[in-house]
Amino acid sequence: MAERLKNYIDGAWLDAGAAEAVDVLNPATSVVLAEAPLSPATAVDAAARAGVPAYREWRRRPAGDRIQPLFKLKALMEENLDSLARTITNECGKTYGESVGEMRRAIENVEVACGIPALMQGVNNEDIAPGIDEHMIRQPLGVVAAITPFNFPGMIPFWFLPYAVATGNSFLLKPSERVPMTSAKLFELIEAAGFPQGVVQLVHGGRDTVNAILDHPEIKAVSFVGSTATARYIYSRASANGKRAQCQGGAKNPVVVMPDADMEMTARILADSAFGCAGQRCLAASVAIPVGGARKELTERMAGIASARKVGYGLDGGVEMGPVISAASKSRIEEWIAKGAREGASVLVDGRGKQVSGCEDGFFVFPTVLDNVPPGGEVARTEIFGPVLSLMHAATIEEAIGMVNDRGYGNMACIFTSDGASARRFRYEVNAGNVGINVGVAAPMAHFPFSGWGESFFGDLHAQAHHGVEFYTQTKVVVERWPRDWSRKF
Repeated sequence: MAERLKNYIDGAWLDAGAAEAVDVLNPATSVVLAEAPLSPATAVDAAARAGVPAYREWRRRPAGDRIQPLFKLKALMEENLDSLARTITNECGKTYGESVGEMRRAIENVEVACGIPALMQGVNNEDIAPGIDEHMIRQPLGVVAAITPFNFPGMIPFWFLPYAVATGNSFLLKPSERVPMTSAKLFELIEAAGFPQGVVQLVHGGRDTVNAILDHPEIKAVSFVGSTATARYIYSRASANGKRAQCQGGAKNPVVVMPDADMEMTARILADSAFGCAGQRCLAASVAIPVGGARKELTERMAGIASARKVGYGLDGGVEMGPVISAASKSRIEEWIAKGAREGASVLVDGRGKQVSGCEDGFFVFPTVLDNVPPGGEVARTEIFGPVLSLMHAATIEEAIGMVNDRGYGNMACIFTSDGASARRFRYEVNAGNVGINVGVAAPMAHFPFSGWGESFFGDLHAQAHHGVEFYTQTKVVVERWPRDWSRKF
């Protein structure tokens, strides 16, 4: 029988007290790896209540002291990089190289948050009036929580955790029940790093656990990454309960390819963006729009690369793409491919109905390329979240930009060109929070916020960098006067 994972509350590993649990499967083999408990509201309440006194003590520590456990955690994450990457591959399906890259991004966020003594500095003005000074300082919120998705179990929690604790909050993580093992392993390192009891806590669970987080009066802010429908729900319920919320939603990321682009480089980068992580990332290129004369060569190159990409178990040598997360995801993606054909697209490369030798029970969808996808159809506008690249065609850059902006999402948009004027026009006019110029995945480094527009983001302040610091702090303005002779002045 698979091990049932435990929660980490108030510095102790505890049974979740859950009546139900979800099997955690290796998506390449369908083997059960563990059980994720669906923690009841009482577990969330225990964590939130433990977080309150922990926060009150933690916030009083100087910022330079608060980052010392983060320095230790960074070293532990680097020492355990191989083990963490293998865990990600086994429960999430990525290739080993993708998993290592994910953890590098997580470590990068810890590094940036270690600069919190400078990042959360306030501002001051002397003599705003004679003898009166004014200061703005930043103070933490209290207990904060993050609800994170399956596709980046190592990285996305670290969009939030380092900034939350470095600024003086206590932090509660609810990871996806599909991939909880990475979080459990990371929390073993967090425990070893020496955070005080109650400052960083882990509660496994599903929808009821999420609702308990959204409704708990002691939880002051919620961070989320997932589908747009769920992001909208979490943002609405959290804000209705008076909480701050930053909710990253879905995407349908377009890439425009100009005739003057380096086609060999463009096709290679585009394929890595569309098919990397089996297309299960919020910055995956899902629509390519070759302009004018770029059409023929790009189409041929993408079909060739997709057909040749090696698919398999992510820990096997030479594998370039792993499975999707579940049997349900596999069925849903294959149905969208069929729908694309019904809408009039040509299936140039069909990834349906294929198996990997030795992993016949895995959830594999091979790289797929749809050509002539109707811009007004459902496939062109819906996040498929799988290794499916849709090709739409434009005669001019004006038409291409119009196609880019004719959608509700606004997570990422990219252009490949050798012309600076085209690149600048694209950057200026497209409705997207993350823009790539000759880059296939415009993922901001941890020194910049992870932007998102439209239906890709609900909130005001994004994850990472100074946005993260602002989200996890509230400003206090102090106006002060110190007369030399109080009795004479009043």
